[in-house]
Amino acid sequence: MGFMDTAKDAADATGDKIGEVVDDTKERVSDKVDEMQADAEVAKAEAERDAVHAKNEHKEHMRQD
Repeated sequence: MGFMDTAKDAADATGDKIGEVVDDTKERVSDKVDEMQADAEVAKAEAERDAVHAKNEHKEHMRQD
């Protein structure tokens, strides 16, 4: 029975390790998605800022003429 117990323990340890790897991978993917969403929000805010700046410059230019 010693060999069977050792094989069972090894299989359990392997299963646990695979579970940990899967959990870690899911967490990394989730972190990357969060990062990409934050980057998209920053890009949108910068685009809006630039658009407002350009609009204000255009209005100021029109006032000077």
